[in-house]
Amino acid sequence: MSYIAEIKVMPHKELLDPQGKAVLGGLSNLGLAGVADVRVGKNITLQIDADSAAAAEAIAREAAQQLLANPVMEYFEVRCEKA
Repeated sequence: MSYIAEIKVMPHKELLDPQGKAVLGGLSNLGLAGVADVRVGKNITLQIDADSAAAAEAIAREAAQQLLANPVMEYFEVRCEKA
């Protein structure tokens, strides 16, 4: 069966996010008030062929741990559903 895994990768809350700060500054320059903070991350979508949703999620987690996220600077969340 085919599954879609969505992996959300974000910088740890304790770390500075220079890209987020740049976006925050840009929003301010555009006159968009009221935005207190911006965090910028990545959204990665994988199409996985697996026997079950649990197996597909395990593949996605392994991909995130080994390649897609830097555990020193980022955390990730995985969501998996049937394609």
